Amino acid sequence: MLETAPTTPSTEFPRRRRRRANWGLRLSLVLLLVAGSLAIAGTRYYSWCKEASGPRTPVKFVVPAGAAGSEVVDALHEAGVVRCGTVSKWLLRSSGLAGEIRAGTYDLMTNMTPDEAFAAITKPPPPVPTVDLTIPEGYRLTQIAQRVQDVLHIPSKAFMGAADSGRYSLSPYLRKGQSLEGFLFPQTYQFVKGKTTANDVIEKLLAEFGTEAASLPWANAPALGVTPYQVVVIASMIEREAKVERDRPLIAAVIYNRLRRGMALGIDATVDYIDPNPANGLTVSDFQIDSPYNTRLHPGLPPTPIASPGLASLEAALAPAHVDYLYYVLCGVDGHHDFSSSYAQFSQDKARCLG
Repeated sequence: MLETAPTTPSTEFPRRRRRRANWGLRLSLVLLLVAGSLAIAGTRYYSWCKEASGPRTPVKFVVPAGAAGSEVVDALHEAGVVRCGTVSKWLLRSSGLAGEIRAGTYDLMTNMTPDEAFAAITKPPPPVPTVDLTIPEGYRLTQIAQRVQDVLHIPSKAFMGAADSGRYSLSPYLRKGQSLEGFLFPQTYQFVKGKTTANDVIEKLLAEFGTEAASLPWANAPALGVTPYQVVVIASMIEREAKVERDRPLIAAVIYNRLRRGMALGIDATVDYIDPNPANGLTVSDFQIDSPYNTRLHPGLPPTPIASPGLASLEAALAPAHVDYLYYVLCGVDGHHDFSSSYAQFSQDKARCLG
């Protein structure tokens, strides 16, 4: 019988398993160390990106209209304003300011913190100081010029020079070369304090006339036998004559009725426009002034408006009352007028109202 040598248990396999286990443990430790190192490095990098140091040099930074937040951050990074692009984008998103970035030109510095940069480009601009300019209905050009001087500190001479330049127009109402009298719409306006010119005022008031007048029935003008410019002339007389609202279309009717008959309009407000001494009211000598504005002496319309009419007077000039009145006289403490179709009735009304 053949005998075999006795065998001893092998220790090779357990040793390999132990070596592999040790290697896995070492690898895990290495990975943990690497991960920890990366985490520490990432934290330090994040902190470094949030901070700033180094020389601060002025930078003129432009944010275009419609630029995305990420585009703005890239531009900040390229300009040296902030240290990091990617981290700064995350900081902008997390701050909630991405939608608050305002287009414009900013005076920034190199080496700003992201918070500083974001605060600068999202800060609302300081409110622009403004001043209110009120032009009452019925003001003439010289009165507007004085009000502009008093409120906006634009010399009245400079304002009148611009107004009389003849370079303004407003189709279809006003052609170049025609007087601006009557076309600077009476209203309250806001202007930038200390930075407004005479041209700014004129253009704004003239544009407002166009806006306000657009809804009026200008198609009536041809049937009434007048041009749009003449409508404003008539409206200016209504504005200066009427004291109560209901009289406006009636005064308009008197004007058109007289024009059709070739009668002198006899409107005192046109004489008042040329009165050399308004302080003493209208005198006998004033009514004898030989001027196309003296509608007692000269038939037809005056050559220009005599004041800035409001919307109600413009509407009355385009839609006069359907009456045959030719005369009116101021009557009563409320400022209303009494109207008549004959001179005899007018004389009675005048005696009764004026005594």
